[in-house]
Amino acid sequence: MSTAPLPAPRVGAPVERAPRAVQVVLNWGRKYSLWVFNFGLACCAIEFISASMARHDFIRLGVIPFAPGPRQSDLMVVSGTVTDKMAPSIRRLYEQMPEPKYVISFGACSNTGGPYWDSYSVTKGVDQLIPVDVYVPGCPPRPEALLAGIVALQEQIAAETPGRARARHGARYADRPVSAGEVTRGLVAPPSAGDRPSR
Repeated sequence: MSTAPLPAPRVGAPVERAPRAVQVVLNWGRKYSLWVFNFGLACCAIEFISASMARHDFIRLGVIPFAPGPRQSDLMVVSGTVTDKMAPSIRRLYEQMPEPKYVISFGACSNTGGPYWDSYSVTKGVDQLIPVDVYVPGCPPRPEALLAGIVALQEQIAAETPGRARARHGARYADRPVSAGEVTRGLVAPPSAGDRPSR
C-alpha cells in the first residue's frame, strides 16, 4: 500500500472570490479566535504567561492561550533564545499548524539572537526558519508589548484576502517539511584541501 503525502489544506476558490462583505466576516472570525501555540524557550516565556493572567488578560482580545497542540492552533508565539538544536523542532511544529497560521516573534532573542547573538549555537532570529508576521522587541518585553503585537497582528488579519494570506512571504514559505540538516547551519566548516595537515 503506497502512502502519498496529503495535499496542504487551503481555502477554496469560492472563498477567494467571495464578495468583500463575506471576506470581512471571515476575517473578523479569524481575528477574534486566535488559538495560541506558545513556544516558550527562555525568560520571555514568563512575560507571555503574565500576559495571559488576570492583570493583562489577552483573552479579552479573542486570544485563547495554550492550545493542546500545533494542529489546534493558528498563532505561534516564539519567546526566548532559539538555538540551532531547537530549530528543527520549531520548523516541524510550524509545518503541523493548519492554514491560515501566524507567528509572533516575542523578545530580542527570538528576533535577532539577543545578547547571545555571537554564540556558536544560537540562531540569529526565528525568521531564518519560519515566516514571522509581527516582531515584539524588548529584553524581556513587557506583557503590554505582547498585547500591542497581538493588536497589530489582528489588524493584518482584518486586511487579508482569505486564501492569499501567505502571498507576501513568497518563496520563504515552504510547502514541505524539512530535515534538521536543512534548517541548521554547520558548527564547524569542513577543512579545505590546503588546510589539511600532511602525514
